[in-house]
Amino acid sequence: MLTPRPVAPWTCGPVDPWTQYNNLPMVRRSLTDTVVCIDDLRNLARRRVPRAVFDYLDGGADGEVTLRENSRAFDDIHLRPRSAVAIGHVDLRTTILGAASALPVVLAPLGSSRLFYPRAETVAARAAGEAGLIYTLSTLAGTALEEVAQATPGVSWYQLYLVGGRDVARAAMARARTAGFTALVVTIDTAVAGMRERDLRNGIKALVTGNLLQRLPHVPQILSRPRWLADFLRDGGLMHFPNVILPDIGPMPYADVGALLAQSVVTWDDFSWIRREWPGPIVVKGVHTADDAQRAVEAGAAAVIVSNHGGRQLDGVEASIHVLPEVVDAVGSRVEVFMDGGIRRGSDIAKAVALGARAVLIGRAYGYGLAAGGGAGVTRAIDILRADLVRTLTLLGCPSVAALDGSYVRRRSPG
Repeated sequence: MLTPRPVAPWTCGPVDPWTQYNNLPMVRRSLTDTVVCIDDLRNLARRRVPRAVFDYLDGGADGEVTLRENSRAFDDIHLRPRSAVAIGHVDLRTTILGAASALPVVLAPLGSSRLFYPRAETVAARAAGEAGLIYTLSTLAGTALEEVAQATPGVSWYQLYLVGGRDVARAAMARARTAGFTALVVTIDTAVAGMRERDLRNGIKALVTGNLLQRLPHVPQILSRPRWLADFLRDGGLMHFPNVILPDIGPMPYADVGALLAQSVVTWDDFSWIRREWPGPIVVKGVHTADDAQRAVEAGAAAVIVSNHGGRQLDGVEASIHVLPEVVDAVGSRVEVFMDGGIRRGSDIAKAVALGARAVLIGRAYGYGLAAGGGAGVTRAIDILRADLVRTLTLLGCPSVAALDGSYVRRRSPG
């Protein structure tokens, strides 16, 4: 029987009693034997979690045009290899905001990820740190930031929403600084939550915020996943948000996040007080245009993330990989440029870096791993992308991530 560590006063359940399970050799071996690509993890996740939870992870906004385009757009970029080149060793290392990283990859913030797996933020942060990667914790996490920081041997960033107002955000930033988070990721593309039709159809809102009558039609899908349900209940059931401490209430209950986001829109004017509160690097996430990239630089950003929120906000915007060159040209060498959206293979990473990204952020790619197998699933996702990237660079005749540039790719001509 696993004995959990003591519960810290800001947490909402036992602390990661599944760590030993994730480290069992048979679990890791099973994933290695059966999972050869990220889509395999997606299929395993679909089978393990209820439909509403899977759709929350997998789905996008409106008709999901941008969600699909984020991945498909990589097909518009062709690789240009140097043949007859012997590559003895491929160097994947880079630096990201001054921190060493084993790959040009950062784990993106995933809100409510304890729906996917118990203590999900803790196990994902640990897997990232053990792999030499940076982990980003969402404001809307179900695990206290102090616990997450303690769990990983690596570098962690904290992603900021202003839910609860400025004073609540200030308190969270102070906690994050004390806990050792090194950068603040400010998301700017969530004036309101996107219209996620799958969530409305499949009952995630009713399950987490509805009354008993509203939940009843969706109970069968929960009961059809007994192992997930047992884990969910052992993990404390429906989470609170322990990093959003509301006056006179405490940790914010699971509520209508869309309404909360609409009440806490980030504007460029907010960066003046955010900079005063946060002395470290600030990363602006949700940049779609050269103009906004310039505004971010003027606001004091150390880096920008070209991102359409994984196709979960405004549907019909361009794929991130197509916007990336415009942003890189706009900011030059003044700040680092990252991107997210649609990363499923090592060749996607290579294309993004060749087009000027310092690194990519992955969200669903490791989220599928979490939902499929916890920490072991996250590790498998990272291993797949690492092996893909080594193979891609070897076949390109490129000795290192640092050597990737525009000469290794060509964008398909329209028409």
